[in-house]
Amino acid sequence: MAKTKASSKPGAGGHPIVSSAHLVSPRSAEMSEFEFGLIVAGNAFHRWITHCMSAAGLKDLTALDVLVLHHVTHRARDKRLSDIAFIMNVEDTHLINYSLKKLQGLGVVVSSKNGKEVTYAPTESGKAYVDRYRDIREACLIDALKADDALNHDIGQLARLLRVLSGIYDQAARSAASL
Repeated sequence: MAKTKASSKPGAGGHPIVSSAHLVSPRSAEMSEFEFGLIVAGNAFHRWITHCMSAAGLKDLTALDVLVLHHVTHRARDKRLSDIAFIMNVEDTHLINYSLKKLQGLGVVVSSKNGKEVTYAPTESGKAYVDRYRDIREACLIDALKADDALNHDIGQLARLLRVLSGIYDQAARSAASL
């Protein structure tokens, strides 16, 4: 493999830290490092949110269930299934629908029908779980972060970069689907 800027970084033998060495591009080893970091961070984030919600009292939820409950609670406005899927960038609405049904069965989300449109909102019980989740998040995550203004700025920059990269990945997926 051609020496790249990333291969001079510390890692196993001075090579980039990646999960799939066969995919490393000599034009951007950094992208492979990013993808490995995304895999590890994504799994850690999913584990965190399920454990945090379990500590709040709602056990046996998947990461998607937790995220759907948070989104349904977001800004205290009823949400349509298609809006939830769109905002969360989930292509398969059946996955969101399954989570909504599960959350309804637990009594933390309620649906209402207005004409042909079905919307979802949190119940008082659902709001209480989300409030407990927020308290646990503050105590376990935010306090541990010990963020200062510089770190918060970096986190904001990273969030913007992730949104840009998600658009690039979406475009690449459309391109790949057309091959």
